[in-house]
Amino acid sequence: MITYEFLQNYWWFLIALLGGLLVFLLFVQGGNALIFLAGKTEDERQLIVNSTGRKWELTFTTLVTFGGAFFASFPLFYSTSFGGAYWVWILILITFVFQAVSYEFQNKAGNLLGKNTFRAFLTINGCLAPLLIGTAVGTFFTGSQFTVNKGAVADISAPVISRWANSWHGLEAVANPFNVEFGLMVMFLTICLGALYMINNIDDEKLAMQLRKSLLICFAGFLLMLVLVLIQLVTMEGFAVDAEGNVFMEKGKYFHNLIQMPVVLIMFLLGAVLLVTGVVMTLLKKEFNRGIWIAAPGTVLAVMALFMIAAYNGTAYYPSTADLQCSLTLSNSCSSEFTLKTMAIVSLIIPFVVAYIAYFWRQMDKKSLTKEELEKGEKY
Repeated sequence: MITYEFLQNYWWFLIALLGGLLVFLLFVQGGNALIFLAGKTEDERQLIVNSTGRKWELTFTTLVTFGGAFFASFPLFYSTSFGGAYWVWILILITFVFQAVSYEFQNKAGNLLGKNTFRAFLTINGCLAPLLIGTAVGTFFTGSQFTVNKGAVADISAPVISRWANSWHGLEAVANPFNVEFGLMVMFLTICLGALYMINNIDDEKLAMQLRKSLLICFAGFLLMLVLVLIQLVTMEGFAVDAEGNVFMEKGKYFHNLIQMPVVLIMFLLGAVLLVTGVVMTLLKKEFNRGIWIAAPGTVLAVMALFMIAAYNGTAYYPSTADLQCSLTLSNSCSSEFTLKTMAIVSLIIPFVVAYIAYFWRQMDKKSLTKEELEKGEKY
């Protein structure tokens, strides 16, 4: 018998999976962050742009799907976060607009701004988008300042269900060091993934050497941020929910979640090991270029585990620091049982969609990029 609670947990699992895939696909942004750092010549920079240009639409589509899944399965979160913390989401979307415009116009005839201006836009997107997304996800653990009028949920005449408790509308997240560290961790991770992907995707020995140097620097930054985030995560107070739905603060809540959910703990540790292995093997073995395919599943597993400890095991996944009892949980923010059940049936096609994407990805990446491609005029 499929229960309402099972459907809520099932849809959070899909949200976590989409979140993991999104962070992996942000290697496009990470690669663009290296245009000027690793690319020293015009050809090298164009190779980087060509490499990421083939995949940027997948990243943006996954971001939209991620938001759409939240809207369909947990609409109260969607209306509260996207409608309340709108400055953060607007900034994220602006950086993606920079990306789309840059790919479209940088090599157009009559480009008055010049290639490097649009490449600077790509670099801005490459750094800011992961940083902002990571900072926003960090609020799952630290909370945001909003209130929810739960009595208005069933009142069709009520214009507003949730309100933001300050005039910053999400920008206050950067005032919390944990959120910023979480954002920097995601940013450094995506740059590492971008370097790993291009080492695999581009056939240029000199550029590969420069990408490895950038990978070493960014991996050190990632490890530093990861340690800071984990230390705080396992020691901080978390937002627990009792059997009656009351929210209260619990010391070490997220550490307790890891211990009490051994499968999630194994997912996180396995993901971390795979990620580190992919990077270290690439750094130590000059001829090894398949680190991305070790780090990719590791990234997805680790991110999924973080989403799970934020919401499972009696935890408020979107806490309110303005009013604890306004915090959002899986049970008080989800869609109706009929909606979740119908969407669960539709979700069964996901494996076929993933297989379709994987097939065409393989077709696009059968041949590594070379400078000969640029000579033929194939430029993004």
